Order: sequence, then structure tokens, then C-alpha cells
Amino acid sequence: MSIAVGKGRPMRMDRGDDGFWETAFSAEEGEHYSFIVDEIRYPDPASRLQVSDVHGPSRLVSGADFEWAPSWKARPFNEYVLYELHIGTFTPAGTFRAAADKMGELAKLGFTAIEIMPVSQFSGSRGWGYDGVLPFAPHPIYGSPNDLRHLVNTAQHNGICVVLDLVMNHFGPDGAYLHTITPEFFDPDRHTPWGAAIDFSRKAVRQFWIDCALMWLEEYRLDGLRLDAVHQIRGEGAAKFLMEVGEAVRKQDLGRPLHLIVEDERNEPTLRGSGLYAASWNDDFHHAVHTSLTGESQDYYVSFAQDPIGDLARALERGHIEEGQPREGRDTPRGSDCAYLPVTSFINAIQTHDQVGNRAKGERLLTLADENAVKTAYALLLTAPYTPMIFMGEERGSLSPFQFFADYEGDFADALRNGRVEEFAGIAALGEAVPDPIDPATFQRSRLDWSSSPAADAWLRLTQQVLAFRKACIFPLTATLRQHSTAHVVGEKALTAHWEFEAGELIIDLNFGEIGQHAPRAREPDFALFDLQRDPYALAAWSKLT
Repeated sequence: MSIAVGKGRPMRMDRGDDGFWETAFSAEEGEHYSFIVDEIRYPDPASRLQVSDVHGPSRLVSGADFEWAPSWKARPFNEYVLYELHIGTFTPAGTFRAAADKMGELAKLGFTAIEIMPVSQFSGSRGWGYDGVLPFAPHPIYGSPNDLRHLVNTAQHNGICVVLDLVMNHFGPDGAYLHTITPEFFDPDRHTPWGAAIDFSRKAVRQFWIDCALMWLEEYRLDGLRLDAVHQIRGEGAAKFLMEVGEAVRKQDLGRPLHLIVEDERNEPTLRGSGLYAASWNDDFHHAVHTSLTGESQDYYVSFAQDPIGDLARALERGHIEEGQPREGRDTPRGSDCAYLPVTSFINAIQTHDQVGNRAKGERLLTLADENAVKTAYALLLTAPYTPMIFMGEERGSLSPFQFFADYEGDFADALRNGRVEEFAGIAALGEAVPDPIDPATFQRSRLDWSSSPAADAWLRLTQQVLAFRKACIFPLTATLRQHSTAHVVGEKALTAHWEFEAGELIIDLNFGEIGQHAPRAREPDFALFDLQRDPYALAAWSKLT
């Protein structure tokens, strides 16, 4: 193996006893370099910046010239109100700097954290980001490394924490040269739904990803990371690796709290219970809300469509719905008891990039259900004490779809198109076209519409009102431990929930399709949407601080 730097001749690298190849040389920031294996040039798998695409040389870059605002101390996790966004479609320009210009508006509405979908460099110009192949390098279409730092700096200046989605369970199909350079990085006996499985039994592999996580936190001053699909980090060494990531992050002394979030379909408490991970996405809450409002019962909605209101009550009382108990519509029980975990460790949502974008046409909930019903679900999300997350545009009642898109050519493009059609064969059989993920128009349709309208203004007012209530009445509660919680159905499509904390209590009465038989309360609610006594969709919330 050798390395070529700038226009100089390749320099030989020597393999040490630990298996790593090394050499020493002098170079200037900005110079490009490549590794040479069997006379073929490859980018650095840990490249911080590429000269152009994922197939070409890497560039030396430090970021030491960026001037950070000095005063950022971040927020405790109980104050997180997450706003998930995709850089390429969040604004018309689709760049880090354009996203930075929107941070003041999000802060005024009451959002306290953004969760950015993956920005590690992938093949082509368009994509969700989950097919990255250079996990240390920001995608150049979005801007430079310092442009990303500017986004983080601007968000934090507006009181908004920044969490980045990081994919550690697989690489994308085009440009992942570790397969060629170091095939030992992968486990030949296992595959994920997205490609070859990574071999986490190897210390060097685990350290590669730990270094990646720490790089994003240190060099971009992030407040946290969301680790994608950790249920696909499996095999020997997987559990050890996730603990090592958490321990490495905890050891960092960066002058601010750092928070790790996971996506974990298993509904297990291990990571959160370790004290190393702050929270996990909770799809159970989404599924109960979605089946209640739409009546859908296909695929993973089957077990939630049996008793959606009962499930919603369980989610409000316990966090997860499926905790290892037998469930109609599910062959194998899933999950374990998680109700003892802090309420903040469950990240609830009624829309996410997955739940919108993995539909055939990427429809938002507002196109599938009554608007007042969706507003009530939205208010429930933001008044319940669990950590809430919305998907970009939800705050303004956006109807823009978020469809699946990518930018491959040749066989990769054909495989993606065919796979998408096969996945939604039922729709195709009805004569409805599945959007072509490679067509640039699919990407363009997914851009967020920022135009003003009376409907959008009404949604924005609701967002600001409910988040003001959350700041004043729920933040003080969730800063303390939950002592007890209950929720039960009152009628067929209404429920009431009650949470007791060391600092006080929260009560929510909810109509979710009918006027419920709610007990009278001693005083007017602290927050209300519609009328519990008159409207089939309505919510009222009472908070008391002791």
C-alpha cells in the first residue's frame, strides 16, 4: 500500500504488527491525497472532505479557522423539542447555510433541538443520506465543513441544540471501497436489509466508528447523535460496541452535555437503562395514533389496528406498547418492560421521515386524515411529557410529500427502481404509478413549501401556543422523576391520562373520534384545543407544580 499526496510521487506505507499501514510526510491543508492498493487509487475511508465525488481523492482539512460563539452551554434533555429535517429538501436552496437562516424562526416557535438526517457523503447529489459511504465527510452538495459549522453555531445562538443522525450499521452500495481495501471490515455470514453487515467483533472496526462519532461531536460542536437502526448492529461484539460508544462519549469533557439517541425496533431498555443513552425513537406511539386516525391495518400496523385507542392509552401510561406480551397480529412478542425508564427516554412522533417517506407516495398524515383530528394528535404529542419530535413542515401543516429519492446510475438505479416497484406491487396493480426514486422530479416534489397561507398561519399559531405551554408547565415537571402514571379509555374513542412527578402533576383529557365521558375538573385547563364537551376531536391539559 502507498499514499499519493498532491502532485508528488506515491510514498510507500509499512504495515505494523497491529495490521495498520503507516507512513509520515509533510503536507499543507487543502492538498488532495489517495491511497493506492494494487495500483488502484482509493479515497480515504475516513476522509474529512472530498475533492469532488466519493470515487475521487480526499482533501486535507482541519476546520481550525472557524470561530465559534463562546457561550453555548446546551440544554438538559428534558427540554428537547425535536425538529427532524433533511438538509436537501428543508429549504429551496437545500444547503447548510440556507438551513441556518431558518433557525431563528424555529426558535420563536419554541423548538429547542433539531435532528438532522444523515449528511455523510453518498454517491450522487440527491438522497436521504442513509446510503453514505464516507461517514466522516459532510456531503459537499450541502456545503463545506465550515458551512455545517455555521449551521450548528447559528442554531445554538438561537438556543437550539443540534443532533446528527449517524449510520453505523451499513454502507451505501456505490463508493464503499472498504469492501475492496479491507474486506475483513465486514461479516461474510450476515447481511442487513441494506447490504453487507459490519463485523463488530473486531476492535479496529469498533474504534473506526467510535472515532467517527467523536469526530462529529468534537469538530462540529454537536450536542448529540442519533444512531440509526441499532437493531441491525448485531453479531459478536455488537452489544460491546454500543456500550463502548456510550462510554467514549460520556468521557468527553466538551463543556456541554452530550446526548445519544437510538433507533431500536426491539423496545428493549438496556441502552437507556445503562445511563449512556438518553432516549430511543418510540414508533409504538406513532402506530397507535396513525391507526386511530386512518384505519390502516397493513404491514407493521396489524397488531396496532386491533385496539388503537387502548394502545394509545398504554403508550401514554407506559411509553412503549409492546413490552413482551402476546399481541394479536404479531407472531413473536417484542420488547421488555420499559415503564420504569424516565419519560424523556421515549421519543414520540406522529410523523417522521420513515413513516412519511416509506409510504409509496410519501403522503403526510394531513392528506390521510381529518385536519382537526391531526391537530388534536399534534397537540397530544406536544403536551404529553414524553420527548416530542416533529418532521419538518408539520409545524405549518405542510402537505408537501416526502418521497424516497436517490441519484444513482446504471445497475444501481435499475435495482432501486425495481425494488421500489416490487415493494409496492399492490399499488402498481391498481394502475397507480410508484414515484421513480431516480427522477429529479421526485426530489423536487419533496421540497418543503414555505409559502404563507391562512391554514399555515393557523398551524404556526397552534405550534407556538402549545410549545409555550410545554415550556412553562411541562419542562419543570420532566426535570424531576416520574413517580406514577395512569391512562384509561373513557368511552370507545376517548381517554384520560395522569402523570405524577416529584415537582407536580399533569392531566390530559382527549377526545379522539368521539365526545368522551370525562370527569369534571375543578378549574379551566391550562391548555385546550377545541371543546371536549362538543367536538369529537379535542384535548385539554392541566398542570400543577408543587
